[in-house]
Amino acid sequence: MEVHDGEPGLFGSDGVSALRVLSEITASLADDDPAESPLERFLGTIVKLTGASAAAVRMITPDSDCMRLVGVVGLPVAVQGREHTVEVDCGICGAAARDQRVYWTNDLRLCAERTACDYFGTDCRRIVAVPVQYKGQLLGIYNLFLEADREIAPAVSLLLRVIGELLGLALENARLTRENLRVSLMNERQMLANEMHDSLAQSLHYMKMRMPLLQEAVRQHDEAGSSRYIADVNDTLGVAYSSLRELLTHFRNRMDPQGLLPALRKTVNGFYDKTGVVLDFINHVPDLALPIEQELQVFHIVQEALTNIGKHSRAAHARLILAEQNGRYAITIENDGKGLGGAPPTSPAGTRGETGHFGMNIMRERAKHLGGEIHFEDLADQGTRVCLTFPSSTQHRRAGS
Repeated sequence: MEVHDGEPGLFGSDGVSALRVLSEITASLADDDPAESPLERFLGTIVKLTGASAAAVRMITPDSDCMRLVGVVGLPVAVQGREHTVEVDCGICGAAARDQRVYWTNDLRLCAERTACDYFGTDCRRIVAVPVQYKGQLLGIYNLFLEADREIAPAVSLLLRVIGELLGLALENARLTRENLRVSLMNERQMLANEMHDSLAQSLHYMKMRMPLLQEAVRQHDEAGSSRYIADVNDTLGVAYSSLRELLTHFRNRMDPQGLLPALRKTVNGFYDKTGVVLDFINHVPDLALPIEQELQVFHIVQEALTNIGKHSRAAHARLILAEQNGRYAITIENDGKGLGGAPPTSPAGTRGETGHFGMNIMRERAKHLGGEIHFEDLADQGTRVCLTFPSSTQHRRAGS
């Protein structure tokens, strides 16, 4: 098979504007339209800009033995099926991967034999294979399928390689995003499991311990003991039910996709209608910008504190304050209600009662994930203050450098 890697002449005599191409390719990779994947946008854009009839992206599998088709535009379904996975050293794609250079060829016999389709040689007369790299590491290749048997100018070859590096950067960012989401999901599940253990599991264990005593009291016709144990079990069952409802409510609530500040404003705007408590929002950090994982943790902490105010504090007024000082963010939620001393944090069974203390443990756990700490205190006159402090993103970066 004859391959070429820099002969002059493709994409017409009028040339291609490198800046325009790079601008449109970058825009297609940066666009966050949820209706279309980044690969689909990239392939659609490069097909339009190059005049190719089809394009595809192949990623090297974890075992490095094959390349898997992960994105395609314009390629016949029959060809896609037979090209879904190819050996890493297969034809022109293998040459581009091995040498990490741009290759193209009009010798399509191997592709035609492999797919048993007349697409190659009729609708496609030339294939271009371009390495996709990130920081020198080969991730895969992308292909252009051309109807006309035209050659590629050196400038275009260089441009295609730069586009391959842009695609590699976008794919690596997408991988890191998926990993971060996976870690966040696992953390949420672990926190849910911890919360289930701290509330439901302890309540159920307490009831299980009480049942033999209840059975023995019934057997002995001890009415006073039976009544006492029934009351214990009934109270603990009520606590467990309330805890479960709190958990479901907490984990069902989702943050506004626009980010933390819009989510907090939305919460503040609807707080009085839901609770009858006037909530003031004082933001001294209007340019607050946190990683999405930190935004979620902060949102759920604020949400839990406000839920406790609405349900348990008997407050008339509350304030949510955002501030930054000495490289640390401080988020304060305070109210003029009855304070923490109104009820104990746990029931006699050792489980959490139906008070504003229900979410304190999970709030502490979330504060740990932020690298910060949270404090709960009664105010001197009346009411409660919850203060979350954690390092700013800048401080995190300095610590990691």
